[in-house]
Amino acid sequence: MRRDPEPLLNIKANAEAPADARPPGERDPYLTHLGERIRSLRATRGMSRKDLARGAGVSERYLANLETGTGNASVLLLRQVAGALDVPLPVVLAEVDGHADPAGQEGQGGHRAAEFSQLVQWLAQLPAGDLARVREAARHALSPSESRDARRRRIALIGLRGAGKSTLGRALAAAEDIPFIELNAAIEQEAGASLSEIHSLYGQAAYRRYEMRALERVLREHDTMVLATPGSLVSEPATFNLLLSRCYTVWVRTSPEEHMARVVAQGDMRPMEGNREAMTDLRRILQARTPLYSRADVSIDTSGQDADSSLRALRAQLPHAD
Repeated sequence: MRRDPEPLLNIKANAEAPADARPPGERDPYLTHLGERIRSLRATRGMSRKDLARGAGVSERYLANLETGTGNASVLLLRQVAGALDVPLPVVLAEVDGHADPAGQEGQGGHRAAEFSQLVQWLAQLPAGDLARVREAARHALSPSESRDARRRRIALIGLRGAGKSTLGRALAAAEDIPFIELNAAIEQEAGASLSEIHSLYGQAAYRRYEMRALERVLREHDTMVLATPGSLVSEPATFNLLLSRCYTVWVRTSPEEHMARVVAQGDMRPMEGNREAMTDLRRILQARTPLYSRADVSIDTSGQDADSSLRALRAQLPHAD
């Protein structure tokens, strides 16, 4: 008898409804959660739905359905398979090279896949507090070693666009008589193209590679500096961990209303251009990134403050030599 090689992925060949089928029109909680997760990830990266759809090669309508919990039923079928295997779905979906070697024995890739599977299953069982401690322990263990004094000589400002990073950074660098670096400018120099050209011509993944290279370069070239970083840098774990390990980080924050007012004053509405729900999107981005921004060494709130007051508040937060 001929066997269907992909019975679980071919929805037409397998017309059975999922075991937990629901009445028509009622959304599955898992698909709803999945949609919220994708929307949160998109917000963390500061991408519009149009940008993500273009980068993924899917229609905006498909992406909208996915984000609202009306995604393809094959996701639920795959989840059922993971449940029958008694493993978290990320283990099934993980892109880990686990092919067997030509002799039919499990090679290095197979060991990597097995280790990854065990790690994900262990992490999935940890309480939130323990998970945060594991993350920080891994960051310290795997990040390049740097003395406390060396970190303190590099001040990195993080936060959403419009918080005042560039203005404060220039003022702080002038007051301390040290170099001021805009990482955006370093990224453009690294790529030989403007930020908009990088995104439109090469895509999000290429931008992240240039961002990491630019950060590595400025860290090599400057033992002392004030660095203003792009708002979305925190969404790339390797790049953000490098920044945290090599710089004294300050989260520059303000209210959503002031973020929006300052962005409009700069004439820059990315990624809200043409979006009538710009403030809603900005709040969503800020909410999604807050747990990441909160990993900074300290934070300052520039809401309702003039430049001089914000600079004084920033300098008061900086570490002093022992």
